Amino acid sequence: MTDFTQMFGQMKEAQAKIQEVQQQVSQLQAVGEAGAGLVKATVTGSKQVRKIDIDPIVFDASEREMLQDLIAAAVNLAIQAVEDKAKEVIKQSTAGMLGDIPLELMV
Repeated sequence: MTDFTQMFGQMKEAQAKIQEVQQQVSQLQAVGEAGAGLVKATVTGSKQVRKIDIDPIVFDASEREMLQDLIAAAVNLAIQAVEDKAKEVIKQSTAGMLGDIPLELMV
């Protein structure tokens, strides 16, 4: 019985660690920039867009399609950046704890 109790305790500890890491990841933020910084998107670790910054120079109506492309690019870059940050937090926080579980399953 002692082995089962010990294993159960380790599982609870791992679960608590995973919840802690998920909380840390949700608080991350990353910025993606497109068009040499003309459009910036800020995304959280839970992949929510928090902010879009657009330089006034791109507000020409004839450039509408380009602006849409820049916004999409900036958001995609911000999502990738926050995913990279999340993987690093998970890797550091769970070093040796989770064995061979792919990081993608936790992000």
